[in-house]
Amino acid sequence: MTQIDTGTQDLLADITDGVAVLTMNRPDRRNALSLDMLAALERQLAALEVDDSVGAVVLTGAGGAFCAGGDVKGFAERTPGAAPAGQEQRQRASQRGTSARLFRMAKPTLAMIPGAAAGAGLSLALACDLRYASSSAVLTTAFAKVGLSGDYGSAWFLAHLVGTARARELLYLSERLTAEQAERFGLLTAVVAPELLQERTLEVAHRLANGPRTALGYMKENVGLALQASLEDYMDVEVTHHLAAYATDDHAEAARAFVEKRLPVFRRG
Repeated sequence: MTQIDTGTQDLLADITDGVAVLTMNRPDRRNALSLDMLAALERQLAALEVDDSVGAVVLTGAGGAFCAGGDVKGFAERTPGAAPAGQEQRQRASQRGTSARLFRMAKPTLAMIPGAAAGAGLSLALACDLRYASSSAVLTTAFAKVGLSGDYGSAWFLAHLVGTARARELLYLSERLTAEQAERFGLLTAVVAPELLQERTLEVAHRLANGPRTALGYMKENVGLALQASLEDYMDVEVTHHLAAYATDDHAEAARAFVEKRLPVFRRG
């Protein structure tokens, strides 16, 4: 395991066998987002995106929670009124460097959700490709309860995952969903017993990190493109990706392994 200095105790990071684990670390506040945490998360995701030793990224939280979203105690202490000058541009950059990068980077991203995921914390989880949650976890949009409209991609991710009608319901009512309810709605990949959550999530992450990375990256891009392109435009890009993957050593190794009836051993970065 390689420990990474993130510059703040609010975010911990390590890399093991091609899997990077980023841990939001403010357990006394249920890992509510801080400026230091968000800045470190943005830096680390940018670095991991271009790190050839990393094939998958896991985002999780310390102390039994995932992330409570914005720090409501801090909200309550501020004076009502317009946001400080420059706040809009700073938050736009932060959202693009965190939620959008989790969603767009050409590597599998996984959320490991041991407990509460609320507000922007839920948005960060929804930005990931796969979401594994403890059976004791709860999920809520929470924004309406504090008079906010939502950030870090909340409505976009919800609308694409569960449709606009369900997205509006989840945003408007801000009800707490059990892990089982969230799974039925399509918000979670799987619900796991608490004691097995880390093992299950990291097992999948290592499988992906040791898989055909070029092909997986193109698959992720294909799915993203499918959300916005016409079928014809999508299929044109799909062919380009397919033939590029066809030219890789990973494809050649997988084809040989298939014929030889063995597991493939893919090239690492």
